[in-house]
Amino acid sequence: MKAEGARALRAAFFLNLAFTLVELGGGWWTGSIAVLTDAMHDAGDCLVLGTAWWLQRVALKGRDPHYSYGYGRFSMLGGWLTSLVLIVGALGMMVVSLPKVLHPREPHAVGMIGIALFGLAMNGLAAWRLHGGATLNERGAYLHLLEDVLGWAAVLVGAVVIHFTRWAVVDPLLSVGISLFILVNAVGTLRRGTAILMQHVPEGIDLAAVRERLLALPHVRDLHDQHTWSLDGSFVVHTVHLVVADVELREALAVKSRAREVLQELGIHHATIELEWEHEHCGTACR
Repeated sequence: MKAEGARALRAAFFLNLAFTLVELGGGWWTGSIAVLTDAMHDAGDCLVLGTAWWLQRVALKGRDPHYSYGYGRFSMLGGWLTSLVLIVGALGMMVVSLPKVLHPREPHAVGMIGIALFGLAMNGLAAWRLHGGATLNERGAYLHLLEDVLGWAAVLVGAVVIHFTRWAVVDPLLSVGISLFILVNAVGTLRRGTAILMQHVPEGIDLAAVRERLLALPHVRDLHDQHTWSLDGSFVVHTVHLVVADVELREALAVKSRAREVLQELGIHHATIELEWEHEHCGTACR
């Protein structure tokens, strides 16, 4: 799946790069600040998609003496970096666009319409290539490309309005609106990426439900030192100490096997389970 994700990111990168070059020329030709705003956004996306593609390739590497869990977490850095780039770009375009609201200049509306239609097609194709990605890296790139599609739909509508009404102020207002939309979504992605880096409990994992299911297993008396986190937004890791009654080796192995099955049912992919007997002290680090 990660290899497929790397190929999808590569295709999205080259599609986005080709369109960005066309878009920059079109924005200069039409004199549209809205088109140039999306051009700067797409230029940032090119940087991000290229980085995401490289990081996804790095994530394919297996475990080694330096990274005992492998390189899977590298893939989510792409989604995190995407957010930083887009936040900076959106704020920059806001600074450029706001003064033009007071002193608008009418752009070439027909040219805007043509570029917007082309943008819808190219960004739609790139987004389709990333549809169904599992990691934060792929999902982040996919969502940002969907934002591009919505942005070009807004430019198309705005260009039609300008063409028939001559309301030049629509162009900078579109730029401000697109920038605000990008900013809000980028902050949300940044928060999710930061939560993964800080080992926040993954969405969809209910630790109270995990505890209840494990305590219901035969011979399990208590549990502690339970921790859950995600490597890349999709691969969930869990560690736990299970306190069991005095049992034979065969029964102890059965408890561990059943505990792993329960954790997999609850959406956990990799579990480290330590068994302890009642009244055993596991050390001061347990909590």
